[in-house]
Amino acid sequence: MKFISILSYTVFAGIALAAPHTSKRSARRKAAGRHSQPNKYIEGSAHVTNDTNVEYSSNWSGAALITTGVTSVTGTFTVPKPSTAGSGSAWVGIDGYSNDVILQTGVDWTKSGNSYSYDAWYEWYPDYAYDFSGITIAAGDEIKVTVTATSTTSGTAVVENLTTGVTVTKTFKNEGSLGALGEISAEWIVEDFEENDALVTFTDFGSVEFTDASAVTSAGTVGVTGATIIDIKQGSTVLTTVTLPSSSEVLVT
Repeated sequence: MKFISILSYTVFAGIALAAPHTSKRSARRKAAGRHSQPNKYIEGSAHVTNDTNVEYSSNWSGAALITTGVTSVTGTFTVPKPSTAGSGSAWVGIDGYSNDVILQTGVDWTKSGNSYSYDAWYEWYPDYAYDFSGITIAAGDEIKVTVTATSTTSGTAVVENLTTGVTVTKTFKNEGSLGALGEISAEWIVEDFEENDALVTFTDFGSVEFTDASAVTSAGTVGVTGATIIDIKQGSTVLTTVTLPSSSEVLVT
């Protein structure tokens, strides 16, 4: 559960689509019920502006590419240092936009008082997120995240800290009891994730830019061109702005 030259435009519109660690830390996550969630599309929020699809969600911000035969998604980003109390997460994933199963991996950040914490994690939703052991994350680290589906019920999640040179991998096998992937969407997302069935306080993370963003699909390796842009809106407030500076970049502010 738990996007430079910037092409700037206002994102208040898009088209309507189908609604879509250590062992101790892992145990705490499960006890807290920490989940990523599928996209919580806000009904009636989607519009169209020129050739850009934009919609609002209560928990996702970023880009979702709707296609077929998605077997791998990757992207690289710099870990932010949040300026307000709360949490957030950046990840890449397969599915979850138009169905209820997600293979995903990423990094969480939390600011509490003057303290900051970061975790690298993996998840085959609807199971809980579990932290990787053997890797440390800090603000300013360059992180590459990749998920690969070897079948609709098996795959891998990989987090590489390019700054420290440490790589960790989780292999999933026969996860059919949790649900099979549809392999119909690729995502590059900053999320307001859930604990105890409620969204955590979403911190001001500044910006996260996914670079070298690509997906392997039935059409070959593709970038983010044509992806739907998603902004987080909670109540009447739009909390993020997303742009696609190039075919391989997703910028979330």
